[in-house]
Amino acid sequence: MRIGQFQLKNRVLLAPMAGITDQPFRRLCARYHVGMSYSEMMSANRDVWHTEKSRLRVAHHAEIGINAVQIAGSDPLEMAQAAALNVEYGAKLIDINMGCPAKKVNRKMAGSALMQHPGLVEKILREVTAAVEVPVTLKIRTGWDKAHRNCVEIAKIAEQSGIQALTVHGRTRSCLYQGEAEYDNICQVKQQISIPVIANGDITSAEKARYVLDYTGADAVMIGRGALGQPWLFR
Repeated sequence: MRIGQFQLKNRVLLAPMAGITDQPFRRLCARYHVGMSYSEMMSANRDVWHTEKSRLRVAHHAEIGINAVQIAGSDPLEMAQAAALNVEYGAKLIDINMGCPAKKVNRKMAGSALMQHPGLVEKILREVTAAVEVPVTLKIRTGWDKAHRNCVEIAKIAEQSGIQALTVHGRTRSCLYQGEAEYDNICQVKQQISIPVIANGDITSAEKARYVLDYTGADAVMIGRGALGQPWLFR
């Protein structure tokens, strides 16, 4: 699988998780052959860019592989500036968070909350992709709630805005992490766009990863909570 100019080692990726995917954990997963990993989510709020906490969040080591940094926010210009700053700091790939279901993130109209506003989504994606020369990827959910699943619409906007790979967590924001992942919706997204699609949700074994790849037709799988306590899962 390729994202932009980068050839990944394999099709099994580690999801960005706040408080989890720090440098030591990503180095450990790299030792067990993860295809690519992302840093913890970095806020687009300029007031925190130069804090020690933010510096540690984007800390990287050559052993980890591609320096992929995830950013979150709701203001298109701030997001573009955050992306450019992280590239200046050494990011080789930028991921945009539109999948986080946390209330404190959604209250700021960031994360999953953005899926309610396709027009704003497009503005953010176009500003960020225009601001940096590195590949930009996007992570979303299937929608805000079960009555408003719009992942296919957002996926098409992403492709048209220059996004080079799309990760879909197979749940709505209202589902949080409950119930079973909606692989049918990921399959629909894959059928509607030509950029790489990464399937995420409930992947806890090699057998499940193979099933999800075959069922959805996705180009790769992304493992989040399934890797907690067992980074050797990637092997």
